[in-house]
Amino acid sequence: MNQKNVKQTRTVWVKNDYHIKVRKSCASCQFKQVDEDGVRICTKMQLIMGQRDKCKQWQMSDNLKNAGKSGGVVKLLTEVVIK
Repeated sequence: MNQKNVKQTRTVWVKNDYHIKVRKSCASCQFKQVDEDGVRICTKMQLIMGQRDKCKQWQMSDNLKNAGKSGGVVKLLTEVVIK
């Protein structure tokens, strides 16, 4: 792994447009990809990454950009117990 571009440092938080805090790490990046073995790969830099690693190319994923956006549907779940 190229240590110049990948850092595992203190936790950094950023806010999206809806004021939801997002941890800046590989887990929240637009460019992450998880292969069938569960290995996290950065598609931008072609490196194997850890969950908390971050690089200079980090970009917030689309799902996290929209977190907190109104218009979602809340479903009421009920519990059914069969004895």
